[in-house]
Amino acid sequence: MFARWRAPDSTRRRFCIALAIYLATALVYLAVAGPPRITSHTPYNHYAHLAHAWLHKTNALEGGPPSYAGNNDFASFEGKTYISFPPFPAVVMLPMVALAGSPERFSDGQFVMWLGGIGPAVLFLILERLRKTLRSPRSECENVALCALFAFGTVYFFSAVQGTVWFAAHSIGVAALAIALLFSMEARRPFLAGLAFACAWTCRPSMLLATLVFALEALRAHASDGEERDGFFATLLAQLRSLKWGRFVTSIAIFSLPVFASFAICSWYNYARFHALSPFAFGHEHLTVYWQGRMLKWGLFGYHYVPKNLGIALTLLPWLPSKEGAAAFGSLFKINEHGLALWFTTPLYFWLLYPKRKSPFYVGLALVAGLQAAMLLMYQNSGWRQFGYRFSSDYALLLFIMLAIGGQRFGALFRGAATWSLAWNLFGAISFDRDAFDRYYFREGSQTVLYQTD
Repeated sequence: MFARWRAPDSTRRRFCIALAIYLATALVYLAVAGPPRITSHTPYNHYAHLAHAWLHKTNALEGGPPSYAGNNDFASFEGKTYISFPPFPAVVMLPMVALAGSPERFSDGQFVMWLGGIGPAVLFLILERLRKTLRSPRSECENVALCALFAFGTVYFFSAVQGTVWFAAHSIGVAALAIALLFSMEARRPFLAGLAFACAWTCRPSMLLATLVFALEALRAHASDGEERDGFFATLLAQLRSLKWGRFVTSIAIFSLPVFASFAICSWYNYARFHALSPFAFGHEHLTVYWQGRMLKWGLFGYHYVPKNLGIALTLLPWLPSKEGAAAFGSLFKINEHGLALWFTTPLYFWLLYPKRKSPFYVGLALVAGLQAAMLLMYQNSGWRQFGYRFSSDYALLLFIMLAIGGQRFGALFRGAATWSLAWNLFGAISFDRDAFDRYYFREGSQTVLYQTD
């Protein structure tokens, strides 16, 4: 039996390695988080309160926000208090909150960290599937390394050890998206893929755009001419010309059932709370926050927010204070809590610009990730407060799949960038929102200060 799972390319071996990745990742997250975050509830356990409200057959929080949350990110509408974040994380927590009896008795942070290892583990299964079907040139060891870099060399690391409402959505959303992408490979499991996508986008709405990956896979799977040509659009046109439309439409229809069901459920949910008959109107415009005015003036999404968000995602670096400032603050640098630039925390992404093999699938993933990134750049918030640009976790899985299938050489320079990524993201995981490291962070509540003053 022991020899079976060791057999190269066996399904049992792949699942054993994925399980090992899950356990190692989750245990590291728990160890880095430390006892205070895993032995009691977090101060921002919004999803646990939402689950508790459902158990009492209401969508509103009876008695208003808990005092320990400091009225941080609660929506107020018609005299009632609501949780305006997309609700799937609360669905996951519902059984545990019911067993605990109250949100305060449920260790939501620990629960989220146990779920945090799912994304990297399922990513390994995706990469192995691509290797098995000859769409990726990576070895098993390289796939394990890529999963470790995703888990510990991106801003997903610092997010996963927080456990609070904003970061819980990332951990659970990444897990659901990874499962959705696995089921989407070759469009093998359309219903399960659609169900997982329904769970993913009701954590992080931008993940809905990743459903295009299933459409691309369905085109490839149901075209009699599946040969990849030079160029994304040439391949797409050949697939459309040879497409078996009956099978393709059936696959898309089966996939769409749970996705459209999630639209209907969320539309009802939002109408019951805010009288908004839309699956996407979760009520963030009703947040009682300092910057509510900008949402009312410019909306939740718009080009107005792009310059600021683009600057945060691409240009924010640690501040190097003067000698007097360093002595006063007791730190050699300070990090604006709008977050460090994406390329600074994970320079591995530079390798995406120079793939050795630019297959149509590679280009398709790049287009989908680009659409997600563009949507998030138009959002009214940059992700503040954060160590790095955490919204990138919504499409980071696609970027790591691209690193696998692109065939880039993982030489000394790549290993150096990987070491940098691991070091900085470890610092973020152990320092962000910790009193002992507060001197390294610059925080300004109006969210208007991005760069160091002269």
